[in-house]
Amino acid sequence: MNIHYPFEMPPLPYETYALEPYLSQETVELHYNNHFRTYVENLNRTLERYPAYQNWPLERLIRENCRLPFQIQTAVWHNAGGVYNHSMYFNILGRPDNSAPSENSALYNAILTYCGSMESFRSRLTECAKGQFGSGWGWLVSDRFGRLKIINTPNQDTPLACGLCPVIPLDVWEHAYYLQYQNRRSEYIEGFFHLLNFEAAERNYQACITPLPCSRRSYYNA
Repeated sequence: MNIHYPFEMPPLPYETYALEPYLSQETVELHYNNHFRTYVENLNRTLERYPAYQNWPLERLIRENCRLPFQIQTAVWHNAGGVYNHSMYFNILGRPDNSAPSENSALYNAILTYCGSMESFRSRLTECAKGQFGSGWGWLVSDRFGRLKIINTPNQDTPLACGLCPVIPLDVWEHAYYLQYQNRRSEYIEGFFHLLNFEAAERNYQACITPLPCSRRSYYNA
């Protein structure tokens, strides 16, 4: 898969009906095929007339946004963030209750160190995501030493801008859940934890704590 311009839609790692009953097939298809695709198309359209930046990978477009021509900084910020965040979000989901955290995993133990228990982790991430005003995201992130933190970001902002490494993303834009849950964000968040693929989260965390060059990976190419 090409991680530079022109960007492409990464394939889903499951069928669109596989997340039911917590996310309906209609919800997944609308979110993936319409909203996610729009960010990909808009990012390509924005970079089309700027060949000097077409070889920049997705993460660099976000991290070094201020180095882009001012005419495209805002469009790249929102759309590259949308591509990055959605790529990670769809990759972190899996079949209901198909993957419980391994008690021997580095992420599981880091969560216990940070939150004290898995129940506390779920409660704190839920509180963070519920408290995000308007559109945005709840995140479990790591610093370069493997220390965890729960944060939220507005719109399509990413933790990369804060120098943090994303581990688990929770999309709380209304288009992620409104068809099925209407304004019941809390119910959607509860369902999210039934779909959370801890094996994928562990891979994300391992990438965060592995000392590699700053261009070490792209969730878009996960």
